[in-house]
Amino acid sequence: MLLVTRFTDRLARILAFVGAAGVLAMMVHVCADVASRAMTGASLPATVEVVSYYYMVLVAFLPLAWVERKEGMISVELLDFLLTPRMRRVSDLAVVLFSITVYAVIAYASWLTAVKNYQTGTFVIALQTKIVTWPGYFLPPIGFALAALIMIVQLLKIVHGKTDADWGTPE
Repeated sequence: MLLVTRFTDRLARILAFVGAAGVLAMMVHVCADVASRAMTGASLPATVEVVSYYYMVLVAFLPLAWVERKEGMISVELLDFLLTPRMRRVSDLAVVLFSITVYAVIAYASWLTAVKNYQTGTFVIALQTKIVTWPGYFLPPIGFALAALIMIVQLLKIVHGKTDADWGTPE
């Protein structure tokens, strides 16, 4: 199990790094577009489309697993202090199972959409230029699938009553 935990941690970090690189690339691209517009009066071709179909999707979905791994998602623990340790564990199990189900369903649905867009060769036209957009549709299923995998590891930790330190993963 230690191998699976390390693999998912490493993969989550890599995807978070790719997401961060996407933020930097988007910043450079948009700044270049603004500079071009200021100096020449014309925008760079397809900036809005590239930002919308690639950068924003990359930034939004790839780091999901890293956020889940760091337990950085929003949580509401309104009644948590009233629960016994056993009931808190049951509550944690229910939340993790629900999260796995939601992530898996969204990963599957977005995968079907990505495949459909790949098969049809989805694109947009910007300034008489064809911009291929179907590759961007594969980013959400990757992010959701890895988030589901991270939650499965979390489920195994809860079931076995282990902490991150017990599994040999960095906290």
